[in-house]
Amino acid sequence: MKALSALSTEVRQYLLVTGNYWAFTLTDGALRMLVVLHFHTQGYTPLQIAALFLFYEIFGVITNLVGGYLGARLGLNRTMNIGLALQVVALLMLAVPAAWLTIPWVMCTQAMSGIAKDLNKMSAKSSIKLLVSDNQQGTLYKWVAILTGSKNALKGVGFFLGGALLALMGFTGAVLAMATVLALIWIASLFLLKKDLGKAKAKPKFRDILSKNRAINIISAARLFLFGARDVWFVVALPVYLSTVFGWDFWLVGGFLAVWVIGYGIVQSFAPNITGNKRGHVPDGRAAFIWAALLAGLPAAIALSLWAGWSPQIVLLGGLLVFGALFAVNSSLHSYLILSYAKEDGVSLDVGFYYMSNAIGRLLGTVLSGWVYQNSGLEACLWVSTAFVLLAALISIALPRHAR
Repeated sequence: MKALSALSTEVRQYLLVTGNYWAFTLTDGALRMLVVLHFHTQGYTPLQIAALFLFYEIFGVITNLVGGYLGARLGLNRTMNIGLALQVVALLMLAVPAAWLTIPWVMCTQAMSGIAKDLNKMSAKSSIKLLVSDNQQGTLYKWVAILTGSKNALKGVGFFLGGALLALMGFTGAVLAMATVLALIWIASLFLLKKDLGKAKAKPKFRDILSKNRAINIISAARLFLFGARDVWFVVALPVYLSTVFGWDFWLVGGFLAVWVIGYGIVQSFAPNITGNKRGHVPDGRAAFIWAALLAGLPAAIALSLWAGWSPQIVLLGGLLVFGALFAVNSSLHSYLILSYAKEDGVSLDVGFYYMSNAIGRLLGTVLSGWVYQNSGLEACLWVSTAFVLLAALISIALPRHAR
């Protein structure tokens, strides 16, 4: 406690925000794996499983758009705590008798979870902008990378946790256990998080939710296709493929995806060193284009290798590792650039607009993941992913660059 009290207010708030984000992310990753694996065993088709997450992504779009406005009006502490509370309610709604777990009911719980997730993420990411001064761009990049990377590493742990809890406790026991732990964290957050964090000095009008900043609009469009490229094969197609084609059980599917996302998060944390921040090179739009271009050929290479009859275990698992590393750098770059471009007063408006685009990309990717896989298989999902990454790279050409 003495060590904590010796830290600056900004660092203590950063640690609180990060801790909240970590706790939420664990339950979010576990819940995603629980739903995919549980309803797959109930005989749901890939498209039906994708439909379960439809409201999760749709309400994520709406939440990011409106949540940025709420964060600027009410404060980021309130939007973060509302997100934690909603996730507890969503988990409890899944602890009903099995006969109640119809598609509409589960879609409604996922809608609430989607609102909760994006309120929590928008609040956490926006808070960092307010805790680092504008003349410390290297520090901003480093703090964003640590928050984003650690979040995704814990999301990977959540995937494993979801598979393990399903095997050990069953679906109902798993969601009740997670709801209990998260409720305790929410109560602590109500007392510890700074009350006026993120309130805009000038009260924003509702029309301000749409960004007028050209750089914000460009990076948001690139983000849409970047995350659509990941989710079009990762959300539904890959777990179902590993379960049906490779014959993997809950532990293997959850464990492998957990390791992948943990590695992805670790690379994200070190992205500033990879892209030159250690040498004093803060990235700009040129870096976003280069790293997206490097990523673009990889899904196509995996698809061609599968089509040629190469060992799917070696091609898919090896390709996933490389894809995860390159995607991690792209994601970390984007997370820094949006905060760099955003204005400090009412930062959540710009960040909310940006993550609205992220949510649209995830929505598009999730729907296509189930539909394309069910009709054409994993290779087709990989070709769609290739097209999306190429679009993200082309859009990134228009991003601002440092003056020489």
